[in-house]
Amino acid sequence: MLSGLNHLTLAVRTLDNSLAFYVDLLGLKLHARWDKGAYLSCGSLWLCLSLDDAAGAAPTDYTHYAFTVSETDFPALVETLTQAGVRIWKTNRSEGESFYFLDPDNHQLELHVGSLASRLAACREKPYAGMRFYP
Repeated sequence: MLSGLNHLTLAVRTLDNSLAFYVDLLGLKLHARWDKGAYLSCGSLWLCLSLDDAAGAAPTDYTHYAFTVSETDFPALVETLTQAGVRIWKTNRSEGESFYFLDPDNHQLELHVGSLASRLAACREKPYAGMRFYP
């Protein structure tokens, strides 16, 4: 049986640019770095950055990685990212504050205020088409 997400590995073109983005802009913690990669953490999430010449293809679908941020910290972090010139890939239309942006290798990321519980509560109030709930 699966018990959770073990780690997330992102292919990156330039390790220095990606470390500056994830550590300096987003505040993830750097644990180790080597010639072709790095290990970071964001709370209990283990993030691996791995050099890959194929990294950076343009985003084509809704696959993305969302990071939790507090309601208090959300505006300042959005401002920091906006001032840094990150590219926005989507506008928020769902429950909770969200900011959708791209990293230097076009990985689709999101800052999100909320949880599964808050999303389900909002959906119970205004369900998506064909939505069913289970115990």
